[in-house]
Formats: sequence, C-alpha cells, structure tokens
Amino acid sequence: MTNLILFVNSFLSYLLIFILIIALVIVACVIGVKWRKSKDAKAAAAESEAAQTEDTENA
Repeated sequence: MTNLILFVNSFLSYLLIFILIIALVIVACVIGVKWRKSKDAKAAAAESEAAQTEDTENA
C-alpha cells in the first residue's frame, strides 16, 4: 500500500510539472504572436508613411 501511495504522489507531482510547462509554452506562444503582429503593424505603418512621403515629394 505504501508503494502505491508513493507512486501516486510521484505521478501527481510530475503531472503538475507537466501541466505547468504546457501552460508556460502556451503563454509564450501567445506573447510571441502578439509581438509579431505588433511588429508587422509598425512595419506596415512605416511603409505607408514612406509611400505617402514619396508621393508628396513627387507631386
């Protein structure tokens, strides 16, 4: 009986660590996607601003 309790205790400990790691991976992916979208939006804004400046200079 003692071995079963020790096994369940170890299993739950590793399960908790696994769930924690999965949660960290999900959070990291969400943050990465947000940063990438922000970077793409800034690049698009800079590109459109450069295009407007170029159009103004040519007119």
